[in-house]
Amino acid sequence: MMGVQGLYSLINASQIYQDVCFRDSRLVIDGCNLCYLLYYDSGLDQNHGGEYAAFEDLIGKFVKALKDCRIEPYVVLDGGTDITGKKLDTLKKKAEQQIQKAHAAAEEGGKENIMPPLAKKVFKQTLAQLEVPVAQCFGEADREIAALASEWKCPVLSNDSDFYIFDLPAGLLPTPHFQWEAVERSGSRRESFIRCKSYTTSSFCTLFNIQPQVLPVFAALAGNDYVKLQELTSRWARSAQAGSRSVGRLKELLRWLKSFQQPREAVEAALRLMGNLSRQREEEVLQGLSLGTEEYQLPASDLKQFFTDGTAPPLLPEAVGLVPDWARLPLTQGRLTDDILDVLLLKRIGLGPMVDHGSLPSAHLTSRPLRQVMYGLLLGGGPSVRVEESDREDLGLSSCMVRPALRGVAEQLKLDSLDKAAHSLCHRVFLEAVGVKPTRLSGLPPHLRLPVAVTCYWVREASPPPDCSLLQALMLGLVTGETQRERVGNRALQSEKTHCSQKPDLGVVHAYNQWQACMKDSIHLNQLLGCPLPEPHIARLYQGPLVHQLVPRLRTGTTPELLLNSDPTSIQLYRDLLAAVLESQETTALSAAGREENFCSL
Repeated sequence: MMGVQGLYSLINASQIYQDVCFRDSRLVIDGCNLCYLLYYDSGLDQNHGGEYAAFEDLIGKFVKALKDCRIEPYVVLDGGTDITGKKLDTLKKKAEQQIQKAHAAAEEGGKENIMPPLAKKVFKQTLAQLEVPVAQCFGEADREIAALASEWKCPVLSNDSDFYIFDLPAGLLPTPHFQWEAVERSGSRRESFIRCKSYTTSSFCTLFNIQPQVLPVFAALAGNDYVKLQELTSRWARSAQAGSRSVGRLKELLRWLKSFQQPREAVEAALRLMGNLSRQREEEVLQGLSLGTEEYQLPASDLKQFFTDGTAPPLLPEAVGLVPDWARLPLTQGRLTDDILDVLLLKRIGLGPMVDHGSLPSAHLTSRPLRQVMYGLLLGGGPSVRVEESDREDLGLSSCMVRPALRGVAEQLKLDSLDKAAHSLCHRVFLEAVGVKPTRLSGLPPHLRLPVAVTCYWVREASPPPDCSLLQALMLGLVTGETQRERVGNRALQSEKTHCSQKPDLGVVHAYNQWQACMKDSIHLNQLLGCPLPEPHIARLYQGPLVHQLVPRLRTGTTPELLLNSDPTSIQLYRDLLAAVLESQETTALSAAGREENFCSL
């Protein structure tokens, strides 16, 4: 589902919401919608790769507000891409728009709402750490969210316009009106609550005088993914009065629907309005409208049992035989990326845009060899097997057929039994993929071994090769994240981020985009292998404004020791991390370029 354009504006302009003091209830949350809302509305950095620690803290505050009001959150996330392909054109257009916005943000410094590369991973990991129940669907989440809320008779928290169409017994709480930051107390017991607004389809149907059973037809006619209805939508757009064209079009459509009692009547009348159609076109429109309205008929919830007893839901019919049974539970728990579903079912994957200049190569190219290993584990290494990667090329969207890589010890692993593979074997596969020897990591804290291994890979594979200041700043950022993790903090470093301008240094942002792409794909590979390396605390790995501000200071002679405020523990950790990268045989390009001497004063 892609939503009904203009519906949110139409409803906001109408007196349809009910004021609610919300508490003591379950709440089913549209996870992707909440992730975007929290990050974009918070003013956090978007142009330097993200402020993940601050995002983690924000998520914690949101969850605390719910629990203070005895609200039980259940977060449901989207999974793989729709397998029918009906939205492929829409998704491509959206990706192209995002590429343009990402370029504008890099060039001009404005906020274009481009999600930092690791933000969604921080969101999932933080919810898990806070013990918030989370489910990742095998496909789109909208129907699963609505079905679960319907069975539990609790509201949905979202800003997706599709939830204005589903018949939800306890209604919808639109996220823009959910005042979680201002928890209030009332009554003799001073019980906490959150002020919000509630929407129900019955209020909508009463206001616009249409039958509830006709509401899905309204949605299908107004914004249908299965069949394009320009013949009809242009008719209502022409009838609309001055003002918002999309809102006016929806009002005209609602006026037209008043006279129908049943969905079939409205669909047949819509066909007549389209004039003389060929039989093929009539069947196409009829099938498209039927499928569009069926999307809003709620099935029994597949997630209810998962949330109550941890049982993984059944696979989609088209996934049976392609997705191994052992993967169902970790996919539902969000411990495996949903990209796995796209690779297995579609042999296709979309690589999200990053704030980067369009003249530079995509940062995802650096981490492609890591994805190829994941493709090999998922699909095998047959000569004809390819995965279509959609990625930025200049300022456009391009596709490339990528061959899976299955070599070395990875050839000993089979997808159907990957969950039973020996830990030591999976560990070797991961380290072979990043090109790092185990001895380079043995003296480091376990949770920092993966970030250091990825950094070794990045130093070797990034283009252009990162200079010493970029590496030093990155290591200083890891140290800062570690001290924050221990709640020690480092004032000297933390104070830097407040002075970082919105417009990024293009060379610095491109280098760190490559590092984040490597980190993201390494985490995915590590998860698929059963986490032979401990998964790092993602929110503490990288603080964009901080590391961007450190680079020019290091380039002009400021020493890491000074930046670390001469704290012995932090300095020692910094030296250990940096030494592990520099001493790796895989970083010979760095020393060959004559840069290693700049690191002598560890």
